Amino acid sequence: MEKDCIFCQIAQGQTDTKLLYQTDTLVVFKDINPHAPVHLLLVPKKHIRSVNDLTDADREILAELTMVAKEMAREHDVAESGYKLLFNVEKGGGQLVFHLHMHLLGGR
Repeated sequence: MEKDCIFCQIAQGQTDTKLLYQTDTLVVFKDINPHAPVHLLLVPKKHIRSVNDLTDADREILAELTMVAKEMAREHDVAESGYKLLFNVEKGGGQLVFHLHMHLLGGR
């Protein structure tokens, strides 16, 4: 855990953020600045700065993010109508919080 990382704090239960889903590996919660009717963030508990910092050891984390995103889309009624999964990478790619996270956007 990085001391000043807000996503580490959320993942460790140190904020009052309502978690929609949680495993030993990741947490899911609503984006506080949604860009779609359904805008969820899927965040690994392990602090990984960005996609650029992934290692071979992180493959299972990526697989779980994707499989949980599929389930969250179904639970939030956007699986059939369609949704987007998005990683912003580094400042130039729109990453604002430097802790790996996947956006799930849908409902339009």
